[in-house]
Order: sequence, then structure tokens, then C-alpha cells
Amino acid sequence: MIRLIAVSFFRWTSSSQLANVVLEANHVNTTARSLAASAAHRSFLNLAIGVAVLALPAQCLFGASCSVVKHGPPSEADKAFLAADYAKAESLYKADLAAHPGDVDATSGLVRALLREQKVLDAEAAVHTALDAAPKAADGKPNSAPLLTLLGEFKFRQGELLDVEPVVIQSYKLDPCNPRTRLLFARYSEINSRYATARQQIGFAHQFDPEDPEIRAAWIQTLPIAQRISEMEAFLAAPNGNDQETVRKMQADLAQWKKQASEPARACRLVSTAAPADIPFINLAPSHWSHAFGLAAELNRSSARLQLGAGDGGLTVYRNVADRAGLKRLSPSLPGGPLGKPVYLASADSIKIGNLEFKDCTVKVIDSGNPSDDGDGLIGMDVFSDYLVTVDYPMHKVQLGPLPARPAEGTAPAPSLRTTNPEDTGVAQAGVYDRFVAPEMKDYTQVFRAGGNLILPAVINASKLKLFILDLGASATDIAPGVAIDVSKVHEMDLGGPHKAIVADEITFNFAHMSQKVNGVVAADTSMTSKDLGMEISGHIGANTFQLLIMRIDYRDGLLKFEYIPNRGYQPQIQPH
Repeated sequence: MIRLIAVSFFRWTSSSQLANVVLEANHVNTTARSLAASAAHRSFLNLAIGVAVLALPAQCLFGASCSVVKHGPPSEADKAFLAADYAKAESLYKADLAAHPGDVDATSGLVRALLREQKVLDAEAAVHTALDAAPKAADGKPNSAPLLTLLGEFKFRQGELLDVEPVVIQSYKLDPCNPRTRLLFARYSEINSRYATARQQIGFAHQFDPEDPEIRAAWIQTLPIAQRISEMEAFLAAPNGNDQETVRKMQADLAQWKKQASEPARACRLVSTAAPADIPFINLAPSHWSHAFGLAAELNRSSARLQLGAGDGGLTVYRNVADRAGLKRLSPSLPGGPLGKPVYLASADSIKIGNLEFKDCTVKVIDSGNPSDDGDGLIGMDVFSDYLVTVDYPMHKVQLGPLPARPAEGTAPAPSLRTTNPEDTGVAQAGVYDRFVAPEMKDYTQVFRAGGNLILPAVINASKLKLFILDLGASATDIAPGVAIDVSKVHEMDLGGPHKAIVADEITFNFAHMSQKVNGVVAADTSMTSKDLGMEISGHIGANTFQLLIMRIDYRDGLLKFEYIPNRGYQPQIQPH
């Protein structure tokens, strides 16, 4: 068993520095450690079993016994849902259930409408009411694949990810042809870095039900750009159940794809000496809690200071920086960027970071100036997804090394700088693979990944298993208010005027073979993040929790390892009060 190292961090007032670090290797909460380790092991072992169960049989069964789903005319409730009038759909689905108790289609529609309205507790009640009333198999479990899949969708939304895969397998055994089961398994596989499995399952789901809007939208994203354009045009021409904000983003994506189809592909290829590379942190303007860190870069030979960030990941600069560097605009402005500002894509002939230079790159541009003096843009460590990334906080630097080659590859392909999603560049991916754990990385922790976010299952205060984003751009760890109240004593902190914040007195996080205690964890609303990612996020793990740790990250395979070496590197000075 890997020895667990426990590091305790104590945060004082907003004006003070990190005060103390205590090594507690011999006093770890073994219950929490066992819960976290066994849950993670069970999840990933079950996932491997699930891949074997769901993959090849479907190929045979589709030709032998699976039929394409035939949809009848939509009900009035369905029409309201497709028109994104979720409140009306909720009311009509409830009326349908009152007239036809136990109707699976009405139940599914009701739950999905409630989730779109962010009425998570109401959706939970509707799921369990339906499951309680459903016919049972001999073992007492519900004998309905659609309802079990609905339960799995709800658990995914609630962030109970370790419970999703067993539900998928149970549903599959009841009905291997259920397209929503395949879609759910695809979503679960993708966040587990099993991209080949996810693509396969989306293909099956679309074969079984090409008219389901959610399945169709997921399938469109897997297509070559020319076909993606025509399919998205047809998709947006009819009601599809998405709200106005989502439709606007899809329309902006479509316009962007059309622009890209007329432009040459941009691979952001490495033209300098390959890794290893050492890239030092630079100090940016001091923030409220600590000094922000960043990396120095050059875009078209024009310097830029990029703050370490998370969120969407990739490389993002402000418009004045893009103009100064002469970046060529590639797309219309898209909604939903940092600070609520629109974002567009632009091309850079050259990007230099440390001793590495990349040519022909696409970057994101915030269509405004920076309102503060904390850098010229953001850089997520996922830009280095083609490398093994070591974020060495004690020594204030990033180190890049080669990833182990997959067995099927022989030698690893030449690395690129992943400044945006591959779909944003028009570059066809060389291959879509499932997670590979090389022998030398067997002691790494398998974590979830959604876009540029690494998501850690963490047991908090030895009781609750929750999902937290590892946020390299956050100076402090935060936690959702409801979770804070549920697991800790809390108090209010005066923020000035009428504004107050909830603060958890003490939270112990157990994750990735580490146990860390943090005093005074400020509560922050995570509802928008949860909505955007489609799963409940309980907070962000920030620098006051990990700034004395070395992080080794394999973004390609969703692997993470922490290391703590006492008395190494920068030692914060405690300021007297």
C-alpha cells in the first residue's frame, strides 16, 4: 500500500501568509483513506469490466436483435421541452403521470426537465418515486433499463460518479439496446480519459436512436468538420431542447467551424528542441491573498505574462495583447468567456514558452482589456497535455518531460501545444485512445478530467466523498456553502458593507494519497460550474493547500501524483500582527 503523507495547512487572516506546515504521516485518518482508496479502486476496476461488457456484444447484437428506436408523435410535454420551456414541460409531464402513473417516458421527461431547471432535489425525488413503484427482479432490483439509466444520469449530475458505472452495467444487462445507457456510458468514459470507448459508445447510441437530441448533439461533435457543419445546421433548424444560451454557443461554434473550413489547419507544432524543459514562474501583481504566479511567453515575438489558470484551460490573452502581437482573427466572438466577456479565436505564427517554440497556433482572445494588473492572459497547464507536466510549487517552476509511449504507438508522436480544443483548430486527431497507465506510473492516482479541469474525488472530514476541481489559478481552497455546513462548524466573515461569507472552521481533504487539513475554508457558490460541467462540483482546491507540493500530471491519461519534500524551496515568512 502506498504510504499516505498528511500535510496540514493553516490560513490566518486575509493579510497573512501561509503560517505552518506539519508532517503527520503517522496520524492519518485511516477510515477516510480507506474510503477514498477503495472507492477509487472499485470505480476504475468496474469501469474496465464495463468496457468489456458493453463493447463487443453491442456490435453483434445490433445486427441480430437491436432495432432503431421508433418515436411516435411528440406529446405536448415533449414539445414544451424541445422548445426549452422547461417549467411548462414540468407541469405537463406531471399531468401525464397523474393520468398514467408509472409511465416511463413521462417520468424521464419530468426528471430531465427538472434538471434543466436546476431543481436537483425535485429530480431526485421523482427518480426514487419511479424506482420504488417499478417492477422488481428476483434480486429486488428495479427491472427497468430506462429508469436505471435515469438514475445513473441523476447520479452523474449529482457528482456521485463512482456509482454511475455499476448502474450502467445493471441497465445494460436488462437491455443492451438502450441508447440512453450507451450515451451515459460514453459521458462517464470520457471523463475517465477513455476517449476511444466514449466515441464507440456514442456511435452505438446514435445507431440505436439517431433522433434523440442529446445523443445527436454528442455524435455531431465526433464528426469531421465538413460533416459536422451540415449536421449542426440541420440540428439547429429544429427545436432541440436547449436553452437560448446553449443555442447561441452552438450557433457561434457553427460560424467558427465554417470559418475554419476555409482556412488551413493549424497544428501548433513544436519547432525547437523537445523536452525536457524547465520554465520558471514569474511574479504577477499581488492579489488579495497572495502573489499570483504566471509564465512568461512570446506571441509573434511580442512578450506576454500569462497567469496560471484553470477553467476552460488552453491559452487565452486579452485583445490589446492580441493586437500588439498582430494575431489574425479567425472567428466571431463567442459568449461565456472569463469575466463574462466574449471570446474569439486568433492565429499566432509563433509561440515561445521557456526554451520551446511552436509554430502555427490558435489561441483564444478575450474581447476586452484586462481590468486589473495581473497579467496579459491565462494559461492552463493542459496546454502541455502532450508532456508529463511537473508543477513544482516549492521551486516555483514547471518542468516538462516526455510521456510514455502507448504500446500501439511504438514511439510517442511529436508534441504540440494544446492552446485550444482540437475541434477549434480543424486539425484531425491522429487517434483516439483510452487511458494508458505505464508501469512506471502505477503509483499515480487516476482522476477525472473535463476539458481543462482535473476533478478529484476527495473524502472530506472522513465522511463525504465529493468532487473538487484542482485549480492551479486559485490562491485559496473553497467549498460549496451547503457542503461546508454539512461537514463542519461554520462562522460568518464580514466582507464589508452588507456582504458576508460562510467560512468552514476546519476541513480535512483526503485525495490522491494525501491528507491535508485546512482551517478557515471560505464557501463559494459552485452552481454555475456544476451546471456548465453537468456534474455537482463541491469546490476548488487552491494554492494554500498545494503550494508546498510537487504535482506530476499526465493530462493525456488523467493521472496525477503529489509529492511532499520537507524544507524544500521557497519558505513563506510569517508576518507579525
